[in-house]
Amino acid sequence: MLRSYKFVLRPTGKQATTLAQCLEDHQVLYKAALEHRRTAYRKAGVTVRYGDQSAELKHIRSDDLAGQGRARAGP
Repeated sequence: MLRSYKFVLRPTGKQATTLAQCLEDHQVLYKAALEHRRTAYRKAGVTVRYGDQSAELKHIRSDDLAGQGRARAGP
């Protein structure tokens, strides 16, 4: 027998803002990774795998401890 559960989130205003920012960060990251894969294949015929991109992300985050690898707009 399979069961499923639904939980209702009722975040505070600050939590909702943080969740929205997190979602936006993930969307930007996903789109950048997809564009990287497409460009690499289109220009060089190279397939970029998930593991390669994941390793790159780890290096980005380790170099930028304050921003946690987030893309920032402005100075």
